[in-house]
Amino acid sequence: MTPRRGAGPDALTFTEQARRRQLIDATIDLISTRGYPATSLSAIAERAGLSKAAVLYHFSSKDNLTRAALEQVMEQFGAYVTERVARAAGPRDAIVAYVRAMIGYQQAHRRQVRVITEMLLDDEGGTRLKTPGSHDTGGRWQALADLLEEGRQEGALREFDTRTVALAIGGAIDGVIAHWLVHPELDLDAAAAELEEFTLNAIERRA
Repeated sequence: MTPRRGAGPDALTFTEQARRRQLIDATIDLISTRGYPATSLSAIAERAGLSKAAVLYHFSSKDNLTRAALEQVMEQFGAYVTERVARAAGPRDAIVAYVRAMIGYQQAHRRQVRVITEMLLDDEGGTRLKTPGSHDTGGRWQALADLLEEGRQEGALREFDTRTVALAIGGAIDGVIAHWLVHPELDLDAAAAELEEFTLNAIERRA
């Protein structure tokens, strides 16, 4: 098969865009159920009902395809959180909305969460980051730090180091989600309420 001409996403035909989405969806399905190492190009092609040559026509390697799948998940995740934060009336409500949205998206998109953990965590044990700092993909903790700084500057919150507090809140969210993935019986709605209280205790002014 002749390799596809070099072109940006905007230059793709409707059919090419549909095929790429089909392959990315198949990749997400397989990574979320089999894990990253067992997700081969042949398996993706079979799941998508295409030939391996067709996969390579749209994505030149497994790395390029799985990276595209991760990027799609992270973009959707970020858009979900951003939309809900934008509805908030002020900095305090925006921070609460952020925490709730971080949990809410992952609760409703378990397959996508599996892709994130499979792609960013070491294969053995799933506890070590493949690349230090890769958990900050998309600048999600920076977005929280910006919300915290806005609230601090407006005097709505106590004085604190925004980076440290953002990392602490983000780490708490990650910890709860990691436990939920292994123990799905965890009441994630109740956990979200506890994380909200945890966050407010960390940022609100003290009497």
